[in-house]
Amino acid sequence: MRLTHIAAGLCIAAGAVQTQAATISVEITNATHSIHFTPILAVAHTEANHLFRLGEEASDGLQMMAEGGSIDGLLTLADSIGADTVANPAEGLLAPGAMTTIASWDTGDADRLSIVAMLLPTNDGFVGLDSWQIPSEPGTYTLTLNGYDAGTEANDELIVDGSGEPGTPGIPANPSGNSGTMGTGVTSEESNTTVHIHRGNVGDTMVEGGASDLDSRIHRWLNPVAKVTITVH
Repeated sequence: MRLTHIAAGLCIAAGAVQTQAATISVEITNATHSIHFTPILAVAHTEANHLFRLGEEASDGLQMMAEGGSIDGLLTLADSIGADTVANPAEGLLAPGAMTTIASWDTGDADRLSIVAMLLPTNDGFVGLDSWQIPSEPGTYTLTLNGYDAGTEANDELIVDGSGEPGTPGIPANPSGNSGTMGTGVTSEESNTTVHIHRGNVGDTMVEGGASDLDSRIHRWLNPVAKVTITVH
């Protein structure tokens, strides 16, 4: 079984794992201290397709999701390739420590699973699972997912209302409401414009001013950022 861009542990007996259409249940847990996930998109698809790929430029749909939390563009992409989707299973934001479940999902002819959601507060960070091979062997499979940077926006770490539109600098919101104000910006450029592992928020400890509007004691995070448990029935 191939695991792409994630760390994973298998909670089944060792043995050959083959793939075919399956009915699965998926539990997604936000494993961060203070980062929220925007509406999650889970997609069951074929091997030839991806929602994102490490080291490649983000699609317009991925940029839309990573900068503003909208999954509409990726839903359009998924529909165009005949994928099966579950959109927004948490019915809104998934808070730190919270879990959402997709129960008894018939994936049809699809043999790959991808999952994405924006990380808030970040400029263009997202949690992602890229084209994980769905086993046909019944059992429970536990994965840990990393946070990625879409490479489409500089990580200035400034909270700016209305900045969720693609190409508009700034973090659109901080759901916890514990950010600072009047930051000058951690950086104004992004040297890596492809999808890459996120560095995590830098932050500072100033309520007003400083480089960042984020609090380094609250919003700093390291990978992994999510736990996903997949049960193949």
